[in-house]
Amino acid sequence: MIRRFLRVPFSDAAASPMKGDGHRSRRLCASATAAALLVMSGHGHAESKFTDPEDGAFDMSNLLLTHSGVLPVPTLITEPAVGYGLGLGLLYFSLPKKSADAPDDSKAPPNITGLGGFATGSHSWGAGLMHFHTWDDDHIRYLGVVGKVGLHLNYYGIQNQPRAYQLDGIAVVQQVLFRIGNSHWYVGPRYTFFDATTRFSSTIPVSIRQFEKDQRVAKGGIVVDYDTRDNMFYPSSGTYAELEADLARGGLGSSTNFQEQTARGYQWIPLSKSWVLGLRADTGFSQGNIPFFAQPYVSLRGVSDAKFQDNNQLTAEAEIRWNVTPRWSVLGFGGVGKAYGHLHSFSDAPTAFGFGTGFRYLIARKLGVSMGIDVAHGPGQNAFYVQVGSAWR
Repeated sequence: MIRRFLRVPFSDAAASPMKGDGHRSRRLCASATAAALLVMSGHGHAESKFTDPEDGAFDMSNLLLTHSGVLPVPTLITEPAVGYGLGLGLLYFSLPKKSADAPDDSKAPPNITGLGGFATGSHSWGAGLMHFHTWDDDHIRYLGVVGKVGLHLNYYGIQNQPRAYQLDGIAVVQQVLFRIGNSHWYVGPRYTFFDATTRFSSTIPVSIRQFEKDQRVAKGGIVVDYDTRDNMFYPSSGTYAELEADLARGGLGSSTNFQEQTARGYQWIPLSKSWVLGLRADTGFSQGNIPFFAQPYVSLRGVSDAKFQDNNQLTAEAEIRWNVTPRWSVLGFGGVGKAYGHLHSFSDAPTAFGFGTGFRYLIARKLGVSMGIDVAHGPGQNAFYVQVGSAWR
């Protein structure tokens, strides 16, 4: 779950800040990060705190785990819809006490605190704080997020033509999951709140039903997770699946009533010592008076977030990874998706697609944190993404 907040996309159109549970983050300067990785990996012997004694390579594990440093995530925003801009995120890691001395294959996920913000030339901006924590030997997982945004975005209606609008609001997410015995299953509640104000620069698109300038999305639901990944950031084997069912009602603070169900599953299959196959399926369904900016949408590398958006969405993606060395890996990926239900029937809905290639460098071995860049092509555009770990959230 937490890896969703570490994704760093850069595409040619702005993304909605909400997809079901309503959170996406944007970070990192691709060229600067790539250059830094190359330089640091070749000159990591200068100081021991930046060197892994296991292989002598550049590594930030000791710096991050001794509480003397954070992982900086600088941002260069290159999206024409929101203008060019800059941002910065800071990630602070710590290991649970019982996990600090455990073998690598039995460690609980690290606790993470993140703080970040960005601003662009079109006056889009955002700031947020998040925290992920585990207790009782990973039997309890907590996630909390609070953020504020002022964004200039595009809405794509029946004609798939961009209509500019502004979205301002404050978002809060609270989630607690409890492990079922000693199994790989977790279950617990999630609450999402987004107090939003929307303004279109021209007339309201006719495809938006019951438009309201000020709306509050407040929904509560049950989350069920299944997690057998060998690493939460950049897995080489295992499965992660999540099911969520939400209700938005006035009693929870919502100004509209709707239901939403989402299901996502990721499978990593080691084909050999050097090759890993990844498979992804992602679905979202909604009923009732759901605000247009909160509807499910297709999320693929190479596809502008929220460009393919409707009452329901179905997405599938595959990825093949070659571990060139224990530190470096390259990958190729491709996927398709459809959004349908209100604007289009499933058969008439346009097909979204995205494919490309990328690389990763294992920057913190003890945490399993890798960083790198993905370059992708989609409908009428190219995009690049600086990633912390896997692109799949």
